[in-house]
This record gives sequence, structure tokens and C-alpha cells, in this order.
Amino acid sequence: MARGKSRQSAEVNAGSMADIAFLLLIFFLVTTTIASDKGLTITLPPEPDDAEKVDVVIKERNLFKVAINSNDDLLVEGERLDDFMEIKEMLVEHILNPTKSEKFAEAPKEAIVSFKTDRGTSYEMYINVLDQLQGAYYEIYAERAGISVEEYRTLDLGNPREKALYNKGKGEGENELPMAISIAEPTNVGG
Repeated sequence: MARGKSRQSAEVNAGSMADIAFLLLIFFLVTTTIASDKGLTITLPPEPDDAEKVDVVIKERNLFKVAINSNDDLLVEGERLDDFMEIKEMLVEHILNPTKSEKFAEAPKEAIVSFKTDRGTSYEMYINVLDQLQGAYYEIYAERAGISVEEYRTLDLGNPREKALYNKGKGEGENELPMAISIAEPTNVGG
């Protein structure tokens, strides 16, 4: 009978295993894509100081009111509207007031859009209507600059020539037309 030598078990170097695990962890962290949040690019006004409370008087004719309830029913200037695609044309007419009507804005820079929704309003409807409101302003800016809306929205403000077109569209001084869209706090009224 052969007698086997008693063998000692070989030790595994845990240091190399830790290095490999660390490298795999780094590899997965670097190669994994993290979903970025999506949102709306909107410039918010600065937070007012308590001492800086100013009463602003807005004439009713300068205000273009848009409201959406929780059933996604659209109310524009007090009347129900079935197709949100009509808002852009209505707002352009309100801002520019080509017929000098008493029911539209006194001057383009005086026009203000009031946009109010309900907490139950769908995101799709909210985005569609907001896009139409902003689109009306971009349509006016592009027309002033003498280019298409798509070209105006893709202007490179780092390029002096394109920045001049951008400024021509927005206007300067007395002809300035700010994108005056007031988005009110949603309500819980319902549909």
C-alpha cells in the first residue's frame, strides 16, 4: 500500500481577485449609459425679493388666456377649442393684431400669454399646447429675420452673422418682442 504524502492545500492570492473585481467594476461603471432626465428648456424669472413686490397692471386685451382641464379639454380666450393646432395661428394674430382690433394686443411687446392647466392634464396635451404657444413666437421671430422657423430655431449664437439674425428676429429696443408666456400653477379643479 502506497502511502500518499500529506499535501497542504495551495493558498489562493486574494489580492489579485480583488484587483480583477475592482477592474470589472470600473469597466461596467464606465461603459454603462445612465439615462439622463428629460425636461423642458424654460428660462425662469429670478426669485423676487420680499421688498421688491410690484403691482403690475395688465390690460385684459393684452392677455391671451389658454386653459386645459383634467379631461384635456382646451379653453382659449373663453371658448372651447377642439384642435390644439389652431392655437399658433390664433396667438400670432393676437400678438401682431394686423387689423388693429380692440380684442387683440395693443402692441406685440404688450402681449402676454396666460397658460393654466389642471393637475390631471396629460403631459402630451401640456407639451403639445406649450409647443404651439412657443411656435407662434418663433414664427414671428423667423418672419422678422426673413428665414424659416426651422432655420431660426437652429441658429448658432456663437456665429456673429447668425446672432445678428437671431437679434433681428427678437427685435431690440422699442421693437423687442419677448416670449411672454406665463405658466400658472396647476389647479386641482378636475374636469
